[in-house]
Amino acid sequence: MSADKPGFNFLICPDSMLLRMRLEQMASVAASDGSSWERHVYWGDEEPQPVFWDHLTLGGMFSNSRMVIVRQAHLWTAATWKKISQALARPLEQCRPFFCLEVKWEKGKPKLPAHIAKLRCYDFAEQRGWTWRHEGLTERSIEKHVRERARALGLSFAPEALEQFCASAPTDAGAIENELQKFALLCGAQDGEIAHITVSMVAASTLSLECDIFACIRHMEGGNLPAARKELTRSNDSDNLFFRLLVFMERDFRLFWRILAGEDARMHPSDANFKRRLAQRLGYAGVAEGLATVMDAECRVKSGCRTTEQSLDFLVASLTGLFRDS
Repeated sequence: MSADKPGFNFLICPDSMLLRMRLEQMASVAASDGSSWERHVYWGDEEPQPVFWDHLTLGGMFSNSRMVIVRQAHLWTAATWKKISQALARPLEQCRPFFCLEVKWEKGKPKLPAHIAKLRCYDFAEQRGWTWRHEGLTERSIEKHVRERARALGLSFAPEALEQFCASAPTDAGAIENELQKFALLCGAQDGEIAHITVSMVAASTLSLECDIFACIRHMEGGNLPAARKELTRSNDSDNLFFRLLVFMERDFRLFWRILAGEDARMHPSDANFKRRLAQRLGYAGVAEGLATVMDAECRVKSGCRTTEQSLDFLVASLTGLFRDS
């Protein structure tokens, strides 16, 4: 079988929604020639039953072509995977297996079980381009994903509404999809129409009921530590909050630097005067100190010196003090 018509596929992604979306795309391509495909789904939290092996290895007894989808396939034992690898050495034209390895990523790579990474079938899939990887959503990729899914659903965000939605959304494609579907129902847009999402709609969404990161930043930049910490207590996900706060604080300090350098710094009109005054109070030294504090907080978490909770408290206290003392 050629690379454009794979014998089997590995899909590596920790986000179940992104994984399902990719599966649908690949299934659509497989059926684009008009052929009929049956779907058979298995899960890695239980050992495969005899019917799985029949679907994987038997040819003529089944009338239709079939997709054999294994979710959480990384949970199967080394013995099971050895048997699968042997079966895949003789792929069937009428069978298309999809093995979903829903593992976490570390340092830009998936944490695959060693007994899978060493398999001949996995190495063969790598060589033929039959492996799809996605680390899941991150703070830096979430906006692009939201834009794409909103466009597909006929939704359009006001610029500030998009920023606030992405800031409050978890890095979970399923949660984001649910919220966008709610917006679509709320707007009641007809086919072909574009529904516009406003700031007030985002503020009322369930994703915004936890910590308002923009309110937290306003309290920090205003030098009000008790109010900033009170806002933090509304969040149940310190990891997500910490890394989102890093992104926005780094953005603000770079904005302050551009203001001081006399460059064109794009800001919301309601924030422009406050941000300009704050930049002047900080000066280059204060901006440099703020950026160093942000990078130090991130480094200490990634090196294991501090937990995210500890670094989050350190970051908020240090930056609030910097803004207040300036």
